[in-house]
Formats: sequence, structure tokens, C-alpha cells
Amino acid sequence: MKPPKSPAPLPTADRIAAYIRDADGRVGAREIARAFGLKGGAGKMAIKAMLKDMAAKGAIVKSRGRRFVGRGVLPPVDVVEISSIDSDGDLFAKPAEWPFDAPPPSILVVENVGRGLALGLGDRVLAKLVPAGDDAYEARPIKRVNRAASRLVGVIESAAGAARLRPADRRFRFDVVIAPNDLAGAASGELVAVEVTSTPRHGPQRARVVERLGTLARTSNLSLIAIHAHGIPHRFSADAEHDAKVAVAAPLGTREDLRSVPLVTIDGEDARDFDDAVWAEADTDPANPGGWHVIVAIADVAWYVRAGKPLDRCAFERGNSVYFPDRVVPMLPEALSNGWCSLKPKEDRPCLAAQLWIDAEGMLKRHRLVRGLMRSVARLTYTQVQNAHEGRPDDVTGPLMGVVIKPLYGAYRALKAARDGRGTLELDLTERQIIVDREGRIAGVIKRPRYDSHRLIEEFMITANVAAAETLERSAYPCVYRVHDKPDPDRVDSLREALQTLDLKLPPDRTLHGRDFNRVLERVRGGPHVHLVNTLILRTQSQAVYSVNNVGHFGLSLRKYCHFTSPIRRYSDLLVHRALIAALKLGDGGWDPTADPDMDKITTHISMTERRAATAERETVDRFTAAHLSDRVDAIFPGRVNGVSRFGAFITLDETGADGILPTRHLPQDYYDLDEAAHRLVGRRHNLALRVGDQVNVRLLETDDITGSITFEYVSGGRETGPGGRRPSGGRHQARRQARKRK
Repeated sequence: MKPPKSPAPLPTADRIAAYIRDADGRVGAREIARAFGLKGGAGKMAIKAMLKDMAAKGAIVKSRGRRFVGRGVLPPVDVVEISSIDSDGDLFAKPAEWPFDAPPPSILVVENVGRGLALGLGDRVLAKLVPAGDDAYEARPIKRVNRAASRLVGVIESAAGAARLRPADRRFRFDVVIAPNDLAGAASGELVAVEVTSTPRHGPQRARVVERLGTLARTSNLSLIAIHAHGIPHRFSADAEHDAKVAVAAPLGTREDLRSVPLVTIDGEDARDFDDAVWAEADTDPANPGGWHVIVAIADVAWYVRAGKPLDRCAFERGNSVYFPDRVVPMLPEALSNGWCSLKPKEDRPCLAAQLWIDAEGMLKRHRLVRGLMRSVARLTYTQVQNAHEGRPDDVTGPLMGVVIKPLYGAYRALKAARDGRGTLELDLTERQIIVDREGRIAGVIKRPRYDSHRLIEEFMITANVAAAETLERSAYPCVYRVHDKPDPDRVDSLREALQTLDLKLPPDRTLHGRDFNRVLERVRGGPHVHLVNTLILRTQSQAVYSVNNVGHFGLSLRKYCHFTSPIRRYSDLLVHRALIAALKLGDGGWDPTADPDMDKITTHISMTERRAATAERETVDRFTAAHLSDRVDAIFPGRVNGVSRFGAFITLDETGADGILPTRHLPQDYYDLDEAAHRLVGRRHNLALRVGDQVNVRLLETDDITGSITFEYVSGGRETGPGGRRPSGGRHQARRQARKRK
């Protein structure tokens, strides 16, 4: 009998540092353990401990996601950004890409080489980097990569002499002045777009007004900040507007006539365009007992928006519609989005329809995609349909109960069973809706209701999307997949460590599935850690994007998935429609066989426009919410911790969903440590801990509707981490306020 093999010895810190320096890219504990022949969890945990110690001593640098690189190693040629100017006028830079927690090395821009480029703050240059001592470099500029951002949006503030700009971007830290003859007539308090004309080494930047956007006396103009700050196209070309206005009804031609099918649209009360309609019936095929026949009909946008034409160029540039509390920046002109491409009731409309047959367990047995002409019998809302389902029909839904609504819910129950069976990730996320009055002011913030009628439409749309992806996968035409990759292993490692503090476990990475996250979520549902765990699992997930390379959709637990159901507001769906029309030979408006578009470039662009829209929408909600709370400064609100950092905690208010910062300077006086593994801030003296998900009470100190920022002061809440300190109450401002009252 052979004696058992001895475990491989742990490598020394020097050997690990050498391995990291020589590695191609960033590495983590998993790769290091494998490289040195360490097997099992014990070896990996030992390596983790060594890496943590080496990073603390500065031997290596820790990047985001628990990855490491050699300390102070920059390539010989790299892009750097001018970040500061000292009192002697010397320029200092930082690497343009520096995804590490540790501060970047000091980079001095060599004066006699860089002067000819007239460099200023924010400029990026390709430079030769020469080591110049401990953690320092000299940069010898080769060429400018780009100038600093030249266009800013902000509010004019009057001052002696030149006016000043109050930038809307909270990340912009430079002073900007505008000479009187560069104001273009703009007055104090006016929202403007400016072009930065000079970035001197000393003093503020200089700019001139290039567009006056209106006064902020009307809250509705807050959405204009995001539109202009993010460069969201909001004006259609004259040719595109003309083509939309002269559009006419599509003929029946070779389309399937679906006008006798009682299709209905189901949307929110405030919806203005209707791009999907649904219908269901019990499948009469004896080979499919308990099964269902479903039709999902989608507006035939490809009939009106032809590849390469003005409407198409505008739609591609926008990539998608953008939704603000008070307005929509649509992907298509209103004459189409609210006209011929909107499935209005009692009007003939062209469509692409997915005919779907599912079994009693909700599995898709077969499908057929057709080009048709439909006629919606009713425009219904989610609330109407839910009330009817619960026994409270109205004059519209009453006659539709037997032929439309009951079959829809029957098919939904089958589809929900399939969803539950495949383990779709089920995060408990609250969506809030801002109610805006006719003057553009916030009338209230409500929790958006979530009914089975919402889920019904979601499952119908998901099934139609799967059918479209399966159809295109078998064709010669490219499919723009909606892909959602598996979570990054390092993020999962971080999540696993955090869950261990709550006695919760995840299986190994190689077997990780959406249902594994669901089991964890189910264990904390209704308990004190539900908010913490939901937040951590959400942050672990990858970002969904568009791609012609299919890696599946992890969140939905689907191997093939694309977006087919909203071509009015998403360019990705329009591309899918064109490919289907060409693949199935459904007539005009399909893929142009003579063109050879760069699909990687297209999918990268529409993924970018989606992120741009999401950022603009989120920032605008922040601005509206800050404006809404501006007259409640000094009030106390309940909220929850939704994030922590070295400089404070991020708080979400229960009442409005407003997000703001609680800086450490507005916490009870103490020294606070960031416990990354447990996602909390901990005070050393009083043992006050603020952990993600903790309930707190905070005082509103300041709001800024231009940047959307909100600042809080601690009042109470959180938790004590252990004995040894009295529980503090209130922040420093509160202590000063009480002292003044005693006087």
C-alpha cells in the first residue's frame, strides 16, 4: 500500500510575489494555489491569508474583485491623465486605467517634453514611463489621446466680474468661469451648456455658453440636465420626421390575417404606446393534454424603419428610448411610436406574431413566427386585469373574462411552473415610481405595485423571446442575443465570505446556479438579513449586454435568449425582427443581404446606449427626489444602509427611496474601520456598526437638485458589535445643536 502523498508546501511570500509579477494580468488565490500544487480549501485559505498580509505590507497591489498585481509595476508606454498641478506649476498624472484599491504611483510629467502639447487638467496622453525611485515615475508625453471633456452642463451663478458655472456633474471638481461677453445672454440661475475654452495650469477653467436650456424655476427642466450631460440625442433629423409623418397603413398582402383573434394589450396606466398584444386558448391537440396555444403579437416596426434610411440612422444613434419622470426621449418619432407602430384598440396594425404551443408544465413544445395584420380588441391596464382575475371585472374586462382573461391566466400558471422549475433568479427588489404633476413637480413617490398581471406579461414576453432566438439560431442570419454571463468567481468568493458570517452557504463555483441563490434568499425571507442578502447577491451578478456570441442568460436560466418584444423602444429588437423577416422570407423590411454590418460594433454601441440611458434615468430620479426633499431639511427619516465605504455609508430612505450619503464626519465621533468582508463600518471606541441592510434613522442635512446629491446625519440605529463601549446617539451636528439649546 502506497503511503499518502504529502501536501505541497506553502510557497514563500517572495515566490508568490515573483509569480504575480510574471503573471499575464491579475491573479487571485485560486490561480496561485493551482500554480503551486495546493489542493483543497485549506491551501487556498492559507494563500488568501498570505495575500492579505502581503497587500497590507505593500509587497503587492490589490485590485477590485480580490485580484492582485505586482507592486508599482507600470508598462513602459501607457495612457496617463493629468490629475494635478503643484505650486511650482509641475504637472502630475495618474494611469488612465487603475482598477486597484491602493493609490496609484506618482507620475511627474517631464516639463521640457510636454510643454509643446499645452497640457491641462484632465488631458490624456500616451507617454513613455520611466521609473524614478520608490513607487514613482516620469512620464514623457508622446501624443495627446484626447482633450479634457470640453462640454459641460450646469447652472450660471453670478459673481463679481465673470460668472461662475455650478456643474451638474458631482464628479467635476474644477472651478469654471464665464466672461460677460461669453454668456450669450444667459442670466443667473439659468441652465446652460458650455464649452470649456481654456484649462490653465493655475486658476479656474474658462468657458463660453453654447446653449441656453431654460430656467430651473420649473422642476421639469431637471431632466434636461441628464439629456445634455450624457449627450442623449433628443432631436430627430428633418428627413426622419418627414418619413414618419408620411407613413401609411400597411397592406394585408401576404400577411396572415389575425384580426379575428381577440388580442389585447396590457400596460401601465401611464403608457402611451403599445407594442405587444397577447392571447391564449387551451390547446385542442390531444397529444398535448393540459397544454396551451399562445400568441404574442409585436408591432411591425421593420415595415416602417428600413435599414440605412433616416429613421434607422436616428434609431441606431439613440439605441433605445429613455424614460424620465416627466418625459420620454423616444427612439422613434411620435408619428410612429404613438401612431402606426402602436397597437391601438379597434385599429388595424401590422405585426410580427409568435405562435407558441406549451405543455401543461409550461415547456415550449413548438413555435411558429408569422407576419400578420391584427386588431386589438381592448387596451387594458395591469390593475384592470388583476381586478378582473380577482373577481372585480369592469365594463371593459367583464365581456372578456371567458375568452381572454381566464385563458391568459391559465397559460401563465403553466409558464410560471416552468420558470420555477428551471430556477430563475428571484431577487426581491422594490421599484419606486415618481408621480409628477402638470407643472413638472413631484407630487409623490410610491412603491410600484407588483401584480400577477405584470408577471403574466413578463412570462409571455420571455417565451416569445426564446422562440425568436431558437428560430434565428437555426438560420443563416445573425441573432443579437441578450446575454447574462455567470457571476465572476471572485465576486462569488466575496459573497460566500459575507454569507458565512450569517451561517449561510453557497455550493462550489462549478455547480453554481440561479436556484442556489434562491435557496439562500428563501432562508432569509422575512428575517432581519433579507435586505443585506438581496443587495449582496444583486451586486454579485454580471451585467446583461447584447452580443452575437451566445453565452446564455444566467438570471433567467435560459440557454438561448434575445429581445424581440419591444422594437418601438429598443434597437436590438428591431435587428431581431429584420433577421427573422429575412430568415423566414416574410417580405420587405428584413435584413439587407447586400450589406455586411459590423455586428460586434453594433452590439457594443447598443449596450452602451442602454447603460447611458440607465445612468441618465437614475441621475434624474436623484435630482427630482432631491428637489422634492429640499423643503424638509432638518427632518428625521427612517432608512436602510445600502452600501459602505471608508468615507461613510450610503442610505436609502424608506419613504421615498431617496439615496444619499452619510459621511463619517456626520457619525458619532469615533474612528471607523471598513470591514469589507462583512460589508460594514465599525467604530473602534463605541462599537457602533453600520452594516448593509441595517435600519437607521437619519437627519436630512442638505440637498442639491442640480447634482442630485443628498447628505444625511446619523441619529440612531445600526448595531453594537460587542461589549466595551456605551452606545452613541446622534451625530456631531446634533451634539452642537443640543449644546446651543442648553445655552
